Amino acid sequence: MKVLVTGAAGFIGSHCAERLAESGHMVYGIDNLSDYYDPQLKQLNIQDIQSKGVQCIEACLTKSFEDQLPRDFDFIIHFAAQPGISDATPFSAYVQNNILATERLLQWAKTLNHLKLFVNISTSSVYGAKATSTEEEAPRPISNYGVTKLAAEQLVLSQQRLGVIKACSIRLFSVYGPRERPEKLYTKLIKSILEERPFPLYEGSEHHERSFTYVDDIIDGLMRVLELPESCNGELINLGNEAVYTTGEGIAIIESILQKKAQLQIAPKRAGDQLRTSATIDKARDLLNYHPSTTFEDGLRSQVAWYLEKFTS
Repeated sequence: MKVLVTGAAGFIGSHCAERLAESGHMVYGIDNLSDYYDPQLKQLNIQDIQSKGVQCIEACLTKSFEDQLPRDFDFIIHFAAQPGISDATPFSAYVQNNILATERLLQWAKTLNHLKLFVNISTSSVYGAKATSTEEEAPRPISNYGVTKLAAEQLVLSQQRLGVIKACSIRLFSVYGPRERPEKLYTKLIKSILEERPFPLYEGSEHHERSFTYVDDIIDGLMRVLELPESCNGELINLGNEAVYTTGEGIAIIESILQKKAQLQIAPKRAGDQLRTSATIDKARDLLNYHPSTTFEDGLRSQVAWYLEKFTS
């Protein structure tokens, strides 16, 4: 099958594109290589996935991209987005990259004759401060990121409800692992410990609870979505891990792996931060036979090994 992966140079998108190519599918990846974080890090991801056969295109979804792509895709997996909840990111960036980009991609996707499913990648942030809900419960986002990702999700599903396109939306929970973005918890923590620099920890966040989910388990779930397009059409699906750990427990595991203590520097609380995520995955289990299997410690060991290989050798 032929698959388009947007945001293919990013953390989860690159893993998805790579797995698809390794499985023998024809994969196109599109990314605008934004400077939200160092584009050179995204280039490392591109090198990895190109070596597996992914055809990568640098283009922005809010501008002209349509002529650079073929028109016979079987699936679109839409990761591209403005991530994070930093106060330094203006609301306009979330609107541009999460809502307007999704709308333009969606309008183009509606013209494709062979498309079996548009897979929108959403987030547990749509649920709000405590992401513990089933897919049937009302979302209550508390960040600009969550608000605009929910809007993008509904843009896509509105067209599915109208019968214009087949689509679903997958809500991901606290994904970690190799290629995690540099401002995210564990990559930032590993770097600070190895460089013996202070690690800024938001006040109280060591007690925040998360359904930390290893990236390969997420990709396993997405591969099942592509195998079951008719069953997934019109669905909202949580993908995560039911096991819950605190941020403090994760920090302790990294310290144990590296055999070094972090120099914690307490920073003011961050507006919009989630207090608890606990993935309710009954639907994913029933519909996709989804069973995440990577233990938290094993996943963090893989992330440390990746960092050491890429940035210290």
